[in-house]
Amino acid sequence: MPVRDVRKAKTAYPTGDPSFAVKQCMPGAYTEAESDPFLMCDEFGPSLSKGAYGDDSDEGFDVAWHPHKGMDILTYMVEGKGRHADSLGNRETYDSPGFQWLSVGSGIEHAEGGGTPAGERGHGFQLWLRMPIANMDDDPRYGTVEPNAIPVVKLEKGLVRVISGPLGSVTGPARWAVSAQILDVELEPGADWSYTCPDNMDNCIFYAFKGSGTINGKESLLSQQACRFDTSGPRTALVTAGSQGFRAMIFAGKMTREKIVWHGPFVCTSRADLQKCFQKYQSGQFPSKRVSWNYRDIRTKPK
Repeated sequence: MPVRDVRKAKTAYPTGDPSFAVKQCMPGAYTEAESDPFLMCDEFGPSLSKGAYGDDSDEGFDVAWHPHKGMDILTYMVEGKGRHADSLGNRETYDSPGFQWLSVGSGIEHAEGGGTPAGERGHGFQLWLRMPIANMDDDPRYGTVEPNAIPVVKLEKGLVRVISGPLGSVTGPARWAVSAQILDVELEPGADWSYTCPDNMDNCIFYAFKGSGTINGKESLLSQQACRFDTSGPRTALVTAGSQGFRAMIFAGKMTREKIVWHGPFVCTSRADLQKCFQKYQSGQFPSKRVSWNYRDIRTKPK
């Protein structure tokens, strides 16, 4: 499977706060059309935590309350603990390497972060996936998956955590409305690994975040770089880890090629629909499906 090109992830500031920077390979390096069925991938950290807050607290969210509509979201923690609160009344902390997923549908509001104990490192990824237009008004859903529920495929000199989609006879626990494979691959120095893109998927991107590797014996892939493959011919690529080992996220999927309109946290079918979302949020009518109590104030949660 030949490499189309290799691009460097760009620095982005998703909250607008210059002190909170992420490395973004989608859409920073690869555009919305090139990364379909994925929309965004932010790598946050590694950084030392200033302290952890419990699920019974409204304090300490690294990313304050904000809305989403019309996408699926995966937050995968490589190190530290993830923490989440949302308009469905969920309050939860989860371990690494584990993840939290959100099927946003018609809309949700949530806050994130502040789960890693002081002095420990927090490091992870937030990924946005397209949601088929037919599902954009579905009720929102949420869940977490702890490390012991993520299948691990052992290699001769490494391992693969199967987050979503198939890897041989193993299937990851995350489920989406689109066809997608998400893997966390970790190789020892000098190790070789042969990756095969699933037959029903036509887009494939690697994002390296530790060490370095060589693809097909010739293309170098360094940390915070992404490569996109040509899937029209051979379906297999050879990965060789560098002297410091190699760790990467693999994103493969079936392109939807649906026309969407996307601005900030809202993904819609038209500019008119997008404008309505902003109007509803500004007037306090968004999200339409929410718990009856003030989900931003844990003191009001029913006992």
